Amino acid sequence: MESKTPCPHCGKDIIGYKNPTPTVDVVIHMKNGTPEGDGVVLIERMNPPYGWALPGGFVDYGETCEQAAVREMKEETGLDVELTGLLGVYSDPNRDPRQHTLSVTYIGIPLNPDELAAGDDAAKAQVFPLGKWPELAFDHEVILNDFLASLANS
Repeated sequence: MESKTPCPHCGKDIIGYKNPTPTVDVVIHMKNGTPEGDGVVLIERMNPPYGWALPGGFVDYGETCEQAAVREMKEETGLDVELTGLLGVYSDPNRDPRQHTLSVTYIGIPLNPDELAAGDDAAKAQVFPLGKWPELAFDHEVILNDFLASLANS
């Protein structure tokens, strides 16, 4: 969406654009990560909006979505991950109460599962059995339901 604001010095229009902000999320699939079987890693957010969520964050300028996904996983969970596929792109304008974001969401597996630890803006990092997660922030329940469906179809 284009916007025009007059320059305070010369009066000419300054053209700006308001676009969704790109983010990444990763469903870290912990195979046999819990006594009940496979699970996924969730973080408890330390900053608003609070609650449990998939680990993820904003894509930095000059970074690919894949690089951002790997970086964010290390920062928030302590895990090095191998991205194994693209789950989907989630772009509902209301998915994040702070602003319009779009999330490129990957599936990944941890290379170092024993190093799971909360970091960056995560108060906790924990493995939850498939389908047995707490109430989730954003649209992450939709994302995890899509992940479960992808497992059932594979």
